[in-house]
Amino acid sequence: MDFLCTLLQLFNSNRNEDNAFQMHHYMKCKFEFFGIKATERRKLLNQAINKHKDELVNNYKEITKELYLVKEREFHMCAIEIFEKYSRKRYTKENINIIQYLLETNSWWDTVDYISKHILGKYLLQFPEETESVISKFLKTKNRWLIRSTILFQLGYNDKTNQELLFRLCKINSTSNEFFIKKAIGWALREYGKTNPQSVLNFVNSTELKPLSKKEAIRNII
Repeated sequence: MDFLCTLLQLFNSNRNEDNAFQMHHYMKCKFEFFGIKATERRKLLNQAINKHKDELVNNYKEITKELYLVKEREFHMCAIEIFEKYSRKRYTKENINIIQYLLETNSWWDTVDYISKHILGKYLLQFPEETESVISKFLKTKNRWLIRSTILFQLGYNDKTNQELLFRLCKINSTSNEFFIKKAIGWALREYGKTNPQSVLNFVNSTELKPLSKKEAIRNII
């Protein structure tokens, strides 16, 4: 694909080995990097998109998956940003399959958090009737990243937040010893606390949460 060749050329031309070393270790040595930071990466991505707009419009799903097959983390971030850009406001119900694929593949907090808020969250706003089935399916997998996404997908919903669902998911996962689940519970509650602080405080005071979750949840309330 011409787009992929252009993006690869741009990334290779802007490789920074010092940054790559630091980024590799910051991400627990799980991924390789070109060493291109987010602002510059998005600039280069837009250059490639502007050269191949028709290709992206017609093939963005295939391009998303192709980018996910490359080892460097910058490609994975480009993949999810491309998918979000070209799916926005026109999801189909079948898109949940690729959303789950993106959450389960090359998984770490950086991609999962972006997908949860900007992709899964927007998908379920468009298809609210799918929420319970998606949540149930993700919880049954026991995959920590899919579970984290169920807790975080309402980030940014503000007064559209389904409080009952948020509290229910936090309670279901409250006994987990998984760091990324405990952290997600605290983050989701803290964010909702900006809209409804008293409800969050009442929930935290009446629910047995892990210390990390509780600390994160009430950080900005008291």
